[in-house]
Amino acid sequence: MAKQLFGTDGVRGVANIHPITTEMAMQLGRAAAYVFKHEDRRSRIVIGKDTRLSGYMIENALAAGICSMGVDVLLVGPLPTPGIAFITASMRADAGVVISASHNPYQDNGIKFFARDGFKLPDDVELQIEDLIFSDRIDSLRPTAEEVGKAFRVDDAVGRYIVFLKHTFPRELDLTGLKIVLDCGHGAAYRVAPAVLEELGAKVFAYGVSPNGTNINDGCGSTYPEVISAAVREHGADLGIALDGDADRCIFVDENGEEVDGDHIMAICGIDMIKRNKLPQNTVVGTVMSNMGLDIALRKAGGRVIKTDVGDRYVVEEMRRSGYRFGGEQSGHMIFLDHNTTGDGMISALQVLAILQKSDKPLSELASVMTALPQVLVNVRVRERRAIKELPEVEALISGVEKRLGDTGRVLIRYSGTEPLMRIMLEGQDQAEITGMANEIASLVEGTIGEGTAGD
Repeated sequence: MAKQLFGTDGVRGVANIHPITTEMAMQLGRAAAYVFKHEDRRSRIVIGKDTRLSGYMIENALAAGICSMGVDVLLVGPLPTPGIAFITASMRADAGVVISASHNPYQDNGIKFFARDGFKLPDDVELQIEDLIFSDRIDSLRPTAEEVGKAFRVDDAVGRYIVFLKHTFPRELDLTGLKIVLDCGHGAAYRVAPAVLEELGAKVFAYGVSPNGTNINDGCGSTYPEVISAAVREHGADLGIALDGDADRCIFVDENGEEVDGDHIMAICGIDMIKRNKLPQNTVVGTVMSNMGLDIALRKAGGRVIKTDVGDRYVVEEMRRSGYRFGGEQSGHMIFLDHNTTGDGMISALQVLAILQKSDKPLSELASVMTALPQVLVNVRVRERRAIKELPEVEALISGVEKRLGDTGRVLIRYSGTEPLMRIMLEGQDQAEITGMANEIASLVEGTIGEGTAGD
């Protein structure tokens, strides 16, 4: 049975337009409360959010829905997604909810859930929530009088999470002497991230720490590394760190202002863990978007990369299923299961900073363990998501490109899980050649199922 609301990372869309409406938020709150409620004791669900303007209305609607089912709400306010996963597990709540659209612009918002152990929900639980909503069964389930829930504000959530993050950094090390540029994207980490780095001894040049409800991810954060690149050069900093809106991913730039993406971070951390005998089965879990250069770097160090579908939840599922402890995505989602249950931008940053301090090497030298193959990604806005086999002309062109690349490159076509986009990714030896090929495929897709084209 296909899901109608939940995508690869919760329910997402434009705020105040279905499905991100107050009405649906209340229904999601009611259904989730029913699923997670314990009859033998008082149940509690944590709600946190990023800094979007629409977060207030969705937060209130979710809280109303949860309380209406006899479940209490713990409101933590703006806090990184991984912080909410941590708080959910540490406070032994029955579930956690994050109101965020991650790296998307402020007009968008989303709702995603964590189970009581801090892990994202499996597909079958999301389907259970959807069934309660669409079958209308939830309407007949209404506690009354003293049975309804209460809402409480957790005032020390930020402090708890800061302490937790600092405990993931080796006790024998600190960041004294390091100059770090930090871009929080005016998002959920605007208080947490500078505090952690400063308390560990770094000199921090903080950007994107003045959220106003509409400036989240606006020309800043992990999707705009040029901001920290320029700032690193300006301040003569040792490196730069950029987080996305909900701080579950991070991107670096080195001391020269050159970007260090998620694949390079996985190479740096994976090889370090192999050397310390801390990487089970010497295996890193990546996704199909990971550059082939990562495979080559890990293989040279005696390790390997296995790949999942795109989405950090699929990376985590494979890690838990097979006993792996480290994985991530090119976009900067890193999961260190020894520390947290989901992608955590600050934990990723701290792990890299620990390697930097122990090795006494600049980030550029650490990143040189991996050489990326040229890669190009072109996004096409589409009016519908049709299988490639249903588009014979597109399928034939892709097949032709694959033959031209041979075993020196690859083509990966996938639809975004959160936006109406087809992502066309090519890898190969020649940047200009693969760019031309990607644009050729994109042009044909645009003319076939592009947003501006008429239907069949």
